[in-house]
Amino acid sequence: MTERVRTLTVAEVIAETADACSLVFDIPPEHAEAFRYRPGQFLTLRAGSVARCYSLSSAPDEGSRLKITVKRTGAGSGSNWLCDNVRPGTKIEVLPPAGVFTPKSFDEDLLLFAAGSGITPVMSILKTALRQGTGQVVLVYANRDERSVIFGAELAAFGREYADRFAVLHWLESVQGLPDVARLRALARPFTTFEAFLCGPTPFMTTARQALTELGMPRRRVHLEKFVSLGGNPFEATTEPTTGESDTAALRVNLDGTEHTFPWPRQRKLLDLLLDKGLAAPYSCREGQCSACACRIVAGEVKMLDNDILDPEDIAEGIVLACQSVPLTDEVRITYE
Repeated sequence: MTERVRTLTVAEVIAETADACSLVFDIPPEHAEAFRYRPGQFLTLRAGSVARCYSLSSAPDEGSRLKITVKRTGAGSGSNWLCDNVRPGTKIEVLPPAGVFTPKSFDEDLLLFAAGSGITPVMSILKTALRQGTGQVVLVYANRDERSVIFGAELAAFGREYADRFAVLHWLESVQGLPDVARLRALARPFTTFEAFLCGPTPFMTTARQALTELGMPRRRVHLEKFVSLGGNPFEATTEPTTGESDTAALRVNLDGTEHTFPWPRQRKLLDLLLDKGLAAPYSCREGQCSACACRIVAGEVKMLDNDILDPEDIAEGIVLACQSVPLTDEVRITYE
């Protein structure tokens, strides 16, 4: 892991609301390739004594500056440390962008649900879709009150500039109460043919997802982004056990359009095997607590040792976390989409 760590300098700190700020990083030319990213991805930062994942609110077409947006939480040691201590010129250890919360096509019609700081990856998707795509974009954005709305001025400006393609529907708890399934279902009803992306606190995403399910939106067209606090330190190298490696399964893996075949030791996690073989398999936390290493089982079966991010529906569709998967069958075929 340590060879992937980069030290970046904070170029600017932007106060977004009373409890949220954006950190803008200058990416030097020598790190430009490592920090190429897709809209909706995140960075993993060393925030004081802890590691935390924060979504990029910038868009790839905005140049060499990357921006994350951080919102304070009551017990958020990472977010509070960043908001209290980071200034222009602060140097922070960062892992390259990761994550799969990104549209395959920005010409699709998009229905975006965000609550609070969940707007961060959604904003990156939204900006890219409007500036580079051709589809319609509808955003449902929930906050406590008007003062809590992150990127309010930018969203209003996009509404004026792309009036024929973009609509934002603000939901303020101070006015409308908490979002519920019935009312979110009514808001989403005209857009059931759109591709949906959801990000925010778990209760909000559960409610929004239920609304879309009741409208009959196919599971494959509903994408969720959620994070939990990392328990370990992904900035430190890990040592994996090597016992039992004489017993192997046969692995075929398709990565970046190329198929590879390897013997897969029964006690070896898939991600560790692929990295050992020199493949550029995506990952971030290595703890089963983010979706950066997600891949799909095409044939065979694996066991996930830990999983704090995938839903039962994801697993039923064959999605697994490479960093936590060991083989159960004698042959396993895997693809990265």
